Amino acid sequence: MLIDPQRLRRIFALALPIIMAMMSQSLLNLVDVAMVGQLGDAPLAAVGISSFTLFTLQSLVLGLSTGVQTIAARRKGEGKLDQTAIILNGGLLLALLSAPLLSLLLITSAPWLMPLLSSDPAVVAVAIPYFQVRAAAALFLCFNYCFRGYWNAVDLSRLYMWTLLLIHGVNILLNYMLIFGKLGAPQMGATGAGLASSIALGVGTCCYFWLAKKHATRAGFLQKLPARKELHLLVRQSIPTGITQMSVMAGNVALYWIIGRVGTAELAAASVLLNITTVAILPGFGLAIGCATLVGQSLGRNDPDDAQRWVRESLLIGVLALGLLGSPMWLLPDPLLAIFIQTEQTRELARLPMQIIGITVILEGIKRVYQHALLGAGDPRRPMQIQLSTQWLLFIPVAAVTGLQLGLGLLGIWIVQELYRLLQALLFRALWRRGRWRRITL
Repeated sequence: MLIDPQRLRRIFALALPIIMAMMSQSLLNLVDVAMVGQLGDAPLAAVGISSFTLFTLQSLVLGLSTGVQTIAARRKGEGKLDQTAIILNGGLLLALLSAPLLSLLLITSAPWLMPLLSSDPAVVAVAIPYFQVRAAAALFLCFNYCFRGYWNAVDLSRLYMWTLLLIHGVNILLNYMLIFGKLGAPQMGATGAGLASSIALGVGTCCYFWLAKKHATRAGFLQKLPARKELHLLVRQSIPTGITQMSVMAGNVALYWIIGRVGTAELAAASVLLNITTVAILPGFGLAIGCATLVGQSLGRNDPDDAQRWVRESLLIGVLALGLLGSPMWLLPDPLLAIFIQTEQTRELARLPMQIIGITVILEGIKRVYQHALLGAGDPRRPMQIQLSTQWLLFIPVAAVTGLQLGLGLLGIWIVQELYRLLQALLFRALWRRGRWRRITL
């Protein structure tokens, strides 16, 4: 066997709950899209562009998740089990100081920000209230991401999974009630979908605190704050990752803007395609997050060769899983698209890009495993540099020229996007193989 059975079980025990939790998140996004899609193209486009914009502007503080995971995993590998949750306390404190100010800024900026992102008045009218009600829950979102990083770092990813399933169950029920005015609730349309998401995040935060009191008190949860040096380390690990995530999401917003200039039908199709892509890459993404923990724990034990082996094994599993998951997208695109898109013309626009996603989804998985291996080793700066340079100096300008000036539309933009993913995968692989991560201390 290519992978030792014991190591295979170790990977799956850590990664499968992460994959299932993230799958539930993306499936919830697709349920949102499917429910809002019943209202027409304009609400569908509004929810898509608002969601990506919101997540982009929140991404800097969401880097706390990776910072908490990297440091907590290293402490666990070092055998300092009574200190792993101290860095979680620091992450929660930083979230408490930053997230309310972020919510205020986002809510007040929505009336002038949304018109910049869409020229369609019908889209803007729906996007503003949806954006504002989602922005009000920034603190809950930041808390939840800090807990996610901690559970993944200390091999309790199943707690993350079960809490996320609870969040999504609440969200789906509230979506049904608030979008369509069911079970005595007011009919709020797309704004109801945003309110449902915000309430569900609050429920999740309460659940995470309860679980942490039960499972992490002996590890230092709410016992004391990290020392100033450790808090600075958390900031140094979190900010580059937050900038990287912000770049990814800002690039998606820019992509929405470019596609929106092509047409509203293309924008609606892109919203569905990006959500489907998110589902398709989940095995690779979950394995990547698990790989970051395994790398961090191996380096905590001062065993970089073991970290290298975990990366190879995660890549092998990811390639096989993503190849299987992508096959229905290029074999049966029409039935999948019909679930989310009601208009025949919009489905036609999305068909070939959907098939491209099914064929090339493996590239995204490979890229993420190498990227998160570097993050788990405590090297967030160089992945950030690759992300910023390839996205803003290459992908976005070339996508704009391809889609708008050359007139190749949504299909041309999608081909450029997959070439960009290939380049990133090769660059992250080169960084990992160079081996400078072996000498990083935290």
